[in-house]
Amino acid sequence: MAKMPEEKPMERPAMALAADYEYNTLMRLLGVSVSKHLLDEHFTVIWANDFYYQLIGWPREEYEATFHNHCDLYYRNDQAEWKRLTDMVTDSLMNGRSGYNLVTPLRRRNGEYIWVKFSAAFSDEYVDGYQVAYTVMTNIDDLVRMQKEQSVTYDNIPGFVAKFCLRGDGLHLLDANDRFRAFFGCEGQCGPACGLSNLDTVQNRTTYVQNLPLMREGKHVHFTLQAVDHGGGNVWLQVNGDCIDHIGGDPVYLVIYIDITDITEQRELQRQLEERSRLLHEALEAAKKANRAKSDFLSRMSHDIRTPMNAVMGMSAIAASHIDDKERVLDCLAKIDVSAKLLLSLINEVLDMSKIESGRITMAQEEFALGDVIQNIVTITQPSILEKGHSFDIHDYGIRHERVVGDPNRLEQVFLNVLSNSIKYTPDRGSIVLEMRETPCQREGYGRYEFIFRDNGYGMTPQFLEKLFTPFERADDETVHTIQGTGLGMAISQNIVRMMGGEIEVESAYGKGSAFTVSVCLQLQGEESEDFEMPDSRPVLVVDDDRIACETTCERLDEMGLDGRWVLSGGEAVKRVSEAHRAGEDFFAILIDMKMPGMDGIETARQIRAEVGAGVPIILLSAYDWTDYEAEARAAGINGFVGKPMLKSNLVYAFKRYVLGEAAPAAVTPAEPARSYAGKRLLLVEDNDLNREIATEILSGTGAAVETAANGLEAVERFSASSEGYYDLVFMDLQMPIMGGIEASVRIRGLQRKDAKAVPIVAMTANVFAEDVEQSKAAGMNDHLPKPLDLGQIARVLEQYIG
Repeated sequence: MAKMPEEKPMERPAMALAADYEYNTLMRLLGVSVSKHLLDEHFTVIWANDFYYQLIGWPREEYEATFHNHCDLYYRNDQAEWKRLTDMVTDSLMNGRSGYNLVTPLRRRNGEYIWVKFSAAFSDEYVDGYQVAYTVMTNIDDLVRMQKEQSVTYDNIPGFVAKFCLRGDGLHLLDANDRFRAFFGCEGQCGPACGLSNLDTVQNRTTYVQNLPLMREGKHVHFTLQAVDHGGGNVWLQVNGDCIDHIGGDPVYLVIYIDITDITEQRELQRQLEERSRLLHEALEAAKKANRAKSDFLSRMSHDIRTPMNAVMGMSAIAASHIDDKERVLDCLAKIDVSAKLLLSLINEVLDMSKIESGRITMAQEEFALGDVIQNIVTITQPSILEKGHSFDIHDYGIRHERVVGDPNRLEQVFLNVLSNSIKYTPDRGSIVLEMRETPCQREGYGRYEFIFRDNGYGMTPQFLEKLFTPFERADDETVHTIQGTGLGMAISQNIVRMMGGEIEVESAYGKGSAFTVSVCLQLQGEESEDFEMPDSRPVLVVDDDRIACETTCERLDEMGLDGRWVLSGGEAVKRVSEAHRAGEDFFAILIDMKMPGMDGIETARQIRAEVGAGVPIILLSAYDWTDYEAEARAAGINGFVGKPMLKSNLVYAFKRYVLGEAAPAAVTPAEPARSYAGKRLLLVEDNDLNREIATEILSGTGAAVETAANGLEAVERFSASSEGYYDLVFMDLQMPIMGGIEASVRIRGLQRKDAKAVPIVAMTANVFAEDVEQSKAAGMNDHLPKPLDLGQIARVLEQYIG
């Protein structure tokens, strides 16, 4: 052992006590007596080594039978010492210390007392909900014996041992065993780099800086450092240090280094294995959850598909059994049509989700009017709204650019999903409001549009809100479990909106309702200037029970150079109009909402006409289609109709047509009677016999002659064999055996004859995704009709291409 530095002479008992205490500390750090306790009211022993029982003088079995491993029972005749021990534990825990040291007398089995030192460390381990402490108990009665053995043990301990003095400028080596010097190569008083190691790393410096304040206070330290051996290899050392003395007020530390390189590497491997096991477990749980969700989905789909299928088959059977009862047959056919559309919507949602998950969905870029999209979803959902007796309002907050560029069909799909949910999940006679806003977008040439759908329906629980946009998930609630749906609509909507660069957010309170906000940035299209501005401000009265609708409509009127005024009921409207008429100051026009409590729009118009006659134009406002009550409204003296939302273009149209009497394009194209295409010849290319029969029957009903082909090759041959101009239009399926519709269209377009490039070719197919449309157009097709066939779409195509 190296020579210790000279110190001031000390009295023998004090020096002996310090040396013995140093040896005692060394024995504690080496784990001579170790026990493991719960930090409960008994300080229960859950494990102890043999030396523990030797030290207290009790055989293990007898100790467990007598005290049941409860330390409070062991100390029952030494309450003062028990209180010291429990106070020390409580104080250490309350002050966030990692453990404690306590010197105390301990009664052995034979009744004698010995002095022991408890050194405990609180672990991160918990057993039965209680934190675990590891305790080293050392007998310090054997000071003389330990002093005699110290010189041998100090140099033969299996590890590095060193003694440092912590002075103002850092740690200074006082003494060390041979293993320490051989490893670190230290001579004389030279201390190792970074205080306690021979390797300067960020981790070592950080560890040293963290523990240095504790050592200045004389506290126990325990940490790990990295070092290098003589061959340059990495070594990990576990460092345990205790203050054993002071020199001139500076703490002296005995430090023991244990090589834990193999253990550290094993721990790292174990950590990696545990991490991989955790990831595999999470992946397995996710797969199980996905399988459960899909199983639940298939179960629900089986029910949801069978419901409309049962209606189709049942109504078909009823119609067949009442074939001579025209009204009963028509009723059955109407119900079959509704069920078929529901079935189609279910299938479309599943197909859409499949396309989105595979990343094959694409967004179209075409010019459209926001008002048209809103009017479309209103038209589609109106029967459901009326059936449940909901009130439905649309509020426009400053839509300045109505014409934009984007994918109107996908946007309409999102709106329908959200609005349909509001309708379905709101009890009868509920309230639904659609708010529209335009705000600036950071992207130049774009506008940010917000569409907020509010309802006072069932609402959603916080638990379901977290998984609202997860595919196949549906609310498990008694109030809504009978409502049909796939659990895909919101997942599809969120994906579509994100592909548009937007977001869809939801707020909901269970039992109170929900608000869905769809935000998208759409490219602005150059607006045609609205040629409408009055030379003088004329008063226009707006009648609506919705204050917001009144205010926003009057804002649009003011922008047009008019003087917008409003009232909230039909009764107020009649009074205001009568007063103005008697004063000789009739309104320039009156806009009346159709749906109002007490007195609706038609009755209000009837009473106004009775007061002022036919001189003042009256325009009926409605978010619904007015076909069912048009005749009654005309009889009441209403001049015309305009649909909500009250976009500026809608108001300009209404005033030009119904107030100024100018010709203006109809805001809503009225249905026209079926047109005859006698003398026209159509080529229908369809491989499915039943589909071919249906399409032939529908097309023949237009008066046109219909010829058929069973595949693309037969269609090319028929067209090639015909005289030029023989066919006026070709309806082409895409997926067919022998030759598909895409290749057939390319071949027809490539024929060396005048009509090959001119004849309209329209896809009539179940391939309805955006990329299918693009592919058909690239092949030379003029238009794209989805299956099942829609009579209105067929009429549009015939009118456009051969009308």
